[in-house]
Amino acid sequence: MGPWRLLGWFAVIAVALFCLYHVRTVVISIIIGVFLTALLLPPARRLRSWGLNRAAATAVTFVGGLVLAGALIALLVPPTVASVTELRTSVDQVLRDLHRLVAAVGLDDQRLLGQARDYLSGQGRQITTGALAGVRTVGEIVVGAVLAVILSVYFVHGGDRLFRWFVDLAPASARTRLTSTGGLIFSVIGRYIRGVAIVGAVDGFFIGLALWILGVPLALPLAVLTFVGAFLPVVGAFMAGLLAAVVALVAKGWLVALIVVAVTVAVQQIEGHVLAPQIYGKALDLPGAVILVAITVGSVIAGITGAFLAAPVTSVIVALLQSRGKAFKEPAPAPGSA
Repeated sequence: MGPWRLLGWFAVIAVALFCLYHVRTVVISIIIGVFLTALLLPPARRLRSWGLNRAAATAVTFVGGLVLAGALIALLVPPTVASVTELRTSVDQVLRDLHRLVAAVGLDDQRLLGQARDYLSGQGRQITTGALAGVRTVGEIVVGAVLAVILSVYFVHGGDRLFRWFVDLAPASARTRLTSTGGLIFSVIGRYIRGVAIVGAVDGFFIGLALWILGVPLALPLAVLTFVGAFLPVVGAFMAGLLAAVVALVAKGWLVALIVVAVTVAVQQIEGHVLAPQIYGKALDLPGAVILVAITVGSVIAGITGAFLAAPVTSVIVALLQSRGKAFKEPAPAPGSA
């Protein structure tokens, strides 16, 4: 490839990324829709193999998913409210201890609080602007989430037909390569999403069980948060464990907090060295530094959503590069061979 052609490709990629950035809400919705499809398509296919048609299998799958999500919310809300009420007393005690500690050092915490209040009141205009921006962001999130769910319904029902339609638009010489590339991308996404869900469920179960045995408040919500944190590799596990340790410290003291930290580290080590390699496989085994850089870039481009999407997108890119490298290494067929 000559230098001018290489520069041309860089220019095309830069223009494409610029355009995608300005319609990132739609692009992210499509990506999330594909992720939901990778998670829900296996049960839909199983229902089809049992004799249901496409429409019925899709309806049963999504109704079951909505029922499961509603049951999870109903299961989470009551213990969360009760645990927050229980935790409020511990927080008040911690604040009193901090007041005595600050007084012993010789600082006036009331004066510090007054200065903070004055600073916040002086920043009222910026806070209002940020609130308006937050409302806009929330609106984009809601619209993007609804669009992602609707797209996932279409993809589960007839995604294979839609993909064949797109492939038929391409030149005949490129259709085979597009079909194999699309299959590889969807396979990687499916393995990643299902693997993260399994690993997150195992982490959430054991950490939540430990918190429940130790009598730490918010054990069930923290277990769910651990499950969600699995979709943000490296960073999510650290943040979920840190929050669990803080709650344990406030509610039960430093000894229980240390036990929570030890349990979290042990579970993460078992996940990283035993469970994850068996579920993900070597193809999705990304170095920690690569994941951190990808999460940082994703958060800069698309905020929290970009951070969550960074790891699977990076896995797809790495899988495509590995596939292309294998294609280059394969020897060319002999002339006249079948």
